[in-house]
Amino acid sequence: MSGIYIHIPFCKQACHYCDFHFSTSLKLKGALVASLVQEVEMRKDYLVDKMLTSIYFGGGTPSLLDGEDLELLFNKIYELFDLKKGAEITLEANPDDLNVEKLKMLKDTPVNRLSIGIQSFSEADLRFMNRAHSSREAHQCIELAQAHGFENLTVDLIYGSPTTSDEQWIQNMDYLIDYKIPHLSCYCLTVEDRTALAHMVKTGKVANVNDEQASRQFDMLIDKMTSNGFEHYEISNFAKPGWHAIHNANYWKGKPYLGIGPSAHSYNGKSRQWNVANNSRYIKGISNRELPFEIEQLSHEQRYNEYIMTGLRTKWGVEISKMEEAFRPHFLREIKSFLEEGQVIEKNGNYTLSQKGKHLADRIAMELFKT
Repeated sequence: MSGIYIHIPFCKQACHYCDFHFSTSLKLKGALVASLVQEVEMRKDYLVDKMLTSIYFGGGTPSLLDGEDLELLFNKIYELFDLKKGAEITLEANPDDLNVEKLKMLKDTPVNRLSIGIQSFSEADLRFMNRAHSSREAHQCIELAQAHGFENLTVDLIYGSPTTSDEQWIQNMDYLIDYKIPHLSCYCLTVEDRTALAHMVKTGKVANVNDEQASRQFDMLIDKMTSNGFEHYEISNFAKPGWHAIHNANYWKGKPYLGIGPSAHSYNGKSRQWNVANNSRYIKGISNRELPFEIEQLSHEQRYNEYIMTGLRTKWGVEISKMEEAFRPHFLREIKSFLEEGQVIEKNGNYTLSQKGKHLADRIAMELFKT
């Protein structure tokens, strides 16, 4: 089973923390959508398995697409691929886009899951992050989406911001519990290079992320959500039973996927490739039927490292039996100290992170890498 990711590289405005590829100018939107359709055609044979379990519109801000844009894309995908019954079709959306008209349009498309980038219900947080929506719109978009029949909702929240007190963080989570949102993705605020936030921190205009606060709020997140019936099935993701994200779970399980659009990544189990992160160059290349991309053939070591990195982040963990035999002695030797410290739990050859270990997920993975 495979998935398709479609990158929509447009946003109304730039969030201070974001380092994804996007443009705030929509003048190339029509040409870009036409190029996306053409790339799907050009790369129809990339996936050996033509049965799709998921389609994911990410960005950027996919909710800036209109009905005609989505129809063009869906028509081409349905022409070239098969969809498994009940396939998950997700569209990322900003709260300020989800008005009645937009939701009626989306309800008439195959989209059956909305990923809403709320980030916070606090005006102070939203202004600090330079989000385009207000606290009122954060509440309203959920209520409107549910009223229009969108039951499968996931919401993004950010913790660790200098403006997010522990009390505000609890309130953000309580709102989603009260709304009966079945899936939640939570990310620690990160200061990425070449972002407005990085510049503000460097020049002393704002405080850097406080590691102690971020760690404390991560523990609050785990305790709050698990005590309210959510499963912590990946470091940043929580779901009610039966509401796991199919598309993202397949990423973590190493399933193949096709990435369409500027900066989009694709993976087939043996290599990884990524499209140019430039809208004009992408459109020009597609028009010449010469997709500009880079490709990396994955060595045995790289495939082992990726399995460790993604597997340890999930409730499924990593299994010694799924590793190439040559890497097992290295893994068993390096994992020993983390087992002794109670950061990793082993059961029948399966290794998962404890809550203590989840705070150190990246460090533990790096220590287990084979270089």
